[in-house]
Amino acid sequence: MAQVLSTSDDDFEARFAALISMKREEDADVDADVAAIIADVRARGDAAVIELTRRFDRLDLTPATLAFSARDIAAEIAKVPADERRALELAAKRIRTYHEKQVPEDRSWAEPSGAELGWRWTPVAAAGLYVPGGLASYPSSVLMNAIPAQVAGVGRLVMTAPTPDGRVNPLVLLAADLSGIETVYRIGGAQAIAALAYGTETVAPVDKITGPGNAWVAAAKRRVFGRVGIDMIAGPSEILVIADGDNDPDWIALDLLSQAEHDAAAQAILITTDADLADAVIEAVEARLETLERREIAGASWRDFGAVIVVANLGEAAALADQIAPEHLELCVGEPEALAANITHAGAMFLGKWTPEAIGDYVGGPNHVLPTARSARFSSGLSVLDFMKRTTMARMTPAALKSIGPAAETLARSESLEAHGLSVSARLDRVNR
Repeated sequence: MAQVLSTSDDDFEARFAALISMKREEDADVDADVAAIIADVRARGDAAVIELTRRFDRLDLTPATLAFSARDIAAEIAKVPADERRALELAAKRIRTYHEKQVPEDRSWAEPSGAELGWRWTPVAAAGLYVPGGLASYPSSVLMNAIPAQVAGVGRLVMTAPTPDGRVNPLVLLAADLSGIETVYRIGGAQAIAALAYGTETVAPVDKITGPGNAWVAAAKRRVFGRVGIDMIAGPSEILVIADGDNDPDWIALDLLSQAEHDAAAQAILITTDADLADAVIEAVEARLETLERREIAGASWRDFGAVIVVANLGEAAALADQIAPEHLELCVGEPEALAANITHAGAMFLGKWTPEAIGDYVGGPNHVLPTARSARFSSGLSVLDFMKRTTMARMTPAALKSIGPAAETLARSESLEAHGLSVSARLDRVNR
């Protein structure tokens, strides 16, 4: 059973500190293996990718079959049931509408001195989306990663989607089609990340790589960062629910389990002002775990990492939430907007008891690729801005240079960078003639 804490307990601070510092990430020491895989792909290109795919995914490919053909994609998409197609199309439409509002504006202005300053935004030229295979193959993640890139105006958008033993998820290919992805490669693991970063004879390199993966994928993204941009290194899923006494315990239990069922290392926490609700939610979770399909995974998550915290008031709840900095934060209270105003650190907030986090995973509109492991203290979820870069602009006139140039000369001398100062003074000499 999950641990139960109360802010009135003498040992609360120590137990709470232990709770939020729990190590839930995988301990697999894979970095050396990943380094070897990346080096192999850089040296042998397609041959290495094909050999590694045969070894890890039990799939024989050739350079001509590394990517799905248009005919293959059409045949798989045709298998999608009509109701699932409609649901995915609705999700795509809502995600696109939300992200279109994130597109930043260029700006420029003239100063009294005559200097013109500003910035402009441009998309990255090419982006690669990694999609896990097997049981963790989620079409919703395709939409969440690809649509912001398409809205940003990325020129070339490709995807790697491993198909172990040849198993294909038709919904993943439909999501790719709805998101404007040009090419879908049947490869995965660290070898896919290496191919996207460095290129092979068949796979053209990209500028940005996004998307979730296992420990090997995460290690590969760390290693190629700098050569290419990445979104983030995501850890196991997590949810924090803050609830008052006016809630259905079973609803709260299901919200907690919606993240616990992702991964045995996921974390679900309830903070409540009502001790009776705390007890009722614990009972409801245990009851649901009797019948839930993924009860072994969810049960392990709840037992090893779950927690219920009873607080004296919502002020205490807000303070604890900021320390937890959760990936997902549900505010199931009477005035969620007022509580939200007092919380700074969260990847995504869901306001009111009628807004389950699961809506955000699929059709809410905001992105579900979010910071984990308390990184919401300093980072944000995936957005259009992740696929764009800002270039600053500056234009000096002779009058503007005469106004501010001497200060640049002074600072250059103070840093002992003579050529810096001379590049300004040479122009000032001309202006002052």
